[in-house]
Amino acid sequence: MLQNRRIYLPPLSLIGPGALNDLAEELKTLHYKKALFVTDKILVEIGVAQKVLDVIKSSNIDVVVFDDVYPNPTVKNVNDGLAVLKENACDFILTLGGGSPQDCGKAIGILAANGGNIEAYEGIHMSKNPSLPIIAINTTAGTASEVTINYVITDEKRHIKMVMVDKNCLVAIAVNDPELMLGKPAALTAATGMDALTHAIETYVTKGAFGWSDALALEAIKLISQSLETAVLDGQNLEARSKMAWGQFIAGQAFSNAGLGYVHSMAHQLGGMYDMPHGVANAILLPHVEKFNIPACAHKLKKVASAMGVVVSDMSDTEGANAAIAAIKVLSKAVGIPSGLKEFGVKEEDFKEMAKNALADVCTGGNPRDVTLEETIAIYKEAM
Repeated sequence: MLQNRRIYLPPLSLIGPGALNDLAEELKTLHYKKALFVTDKILVEIGVAQKVLDVIKSSNIDVVVFDDVYPNPTVKNVNDGLAVLKENACDFILTLGGGSPQDCGKAIGILAANGGNIEAYEGIHMSKNPSLPIIAINTTAGTASEVTINYVITDEKRHIKMVMVDKNCLVAIAVNDPELMLGKPAALTAATGMDALTHAIETYVTKGAFGWSDALALEAIKLISQSLETAVLDGQNLEARSKMAWGQFIAGQAFSNAGLGYVHSMAHQLGGMYDMPHGVANAILLPHVEKFNIPACAHKLKKVASAMGVVVSDMSDTEGANAAIAAIKVLSKAVGIPSGLKEFGVKEEDFKEMAKNALADVCTGGNPRDVTLEETIAIYKEAM
């Protein structure tokens, strides 16, 4: 029987080569006057931000640039951006970048519409009012923050990542133009791509999975598995970049509406404690957490293996699940992901605190297998 579901998606998504130019036409139909342009300094330095500014200004919209966003955006970043927005009376937010500017922009939008401190919005649907309008332009094939109801902000005082799941942060227009992704560094492409793969796999095996999310997740796994290595090795390959844009886009839609799992719960702690890149943390943890999950979802992990190109017709569910874990490791190595957490200075004496915080993370409830503090510590150790 068909289950009752609420599906949250942006009202409009523009995707494909040249999608940025389509945005100019959309802006002409709106009544926005001044944008807070949330991005990072790297995108300003390499000229990508200017390409977008040219499009926005051609629509007779004033722009105020806020580019002080860290790779793991912090409470301070959010507060600073909000101050700039208020000082300049901006009536909408335009975000450009990967997950960091997107998440920071969402947090600013929620505070602009609801007031208070961002720490108060940690959790699920904690705000009352829809965000100030946001137009999100994505430049990496990874987080899919431009299409999700999720955002993550680092609390630098507590050294944790706060996860917000909030329908009110959904953007008005999402833009995925793979031409903006051309030439991105190989390491960034690998990390964000493995983040997208983690989204697809976790949402496929999560407790909240359903038919629609399953279909999107499996297609995302196929697209990412087919194109990530090429995108890493040849950053100018538009076909590979386009497949990655589509893969991360539909993976984001799937996990935004079905949920994630313990890979993300554990990765969030590495980001909060060590400022570790989120995609790399996910990539290192993914095979170890899914190995732990085999007793609960072997049949689904076997289908993951098939989506990654493994012939599983003569395998049992458990054999297929192990083949999926092997395929994840092969792809991760091929794109240059570090082999373990030691390379980032992770210390075993921090495992207990991180494990406690992981168990309290909003993503934990979606994991297909329940997990204990001791099991969490053991997974961190295995990932070293």
